[in-house]
Amino acid sequence: MMNTPLSRLRTIGIYEGFSSLVLFGIAMPLKYMAGMPEAVKYVGWAHGVLFILYILAVVQVTFVHKWSLVKVAGAFFASLIPLGPFIFDKKFLKPEEERLAAEKAAKQLA
Repeated sequence: MMNTPLSRLRTIGIYEGFSSLVLFGIAMPLKYMAGMPEAVKYVGWAHGVLFILYILAVVQVTFVHKWSLVKVAGAFFASLIPLGPFIFDKKFLKPEEERLAAEKAAKQLA
């Protein structure tokens, strides 16, 4: 599933997006409404690791696929909003991965 830089970015992005939703939707309310700060501690730590992995994956894809500065900025800003990674994946990453797979298949047939 994560055998190309683009598929790695997609996978990490999905996990990073879910961790963001869990952090803001579950862990923070538990901290502030139920007095359970450890929820934010552990979920926040996991989210931080996933965020760093996401940024590293963006850097790798940028070099491998020669992304424009606009696309890199889009990927970065998508990681800052809770549903951003899902939207970026659907609008940009999935179509690009499908296009690359079609190009690879066409080369193999030629």
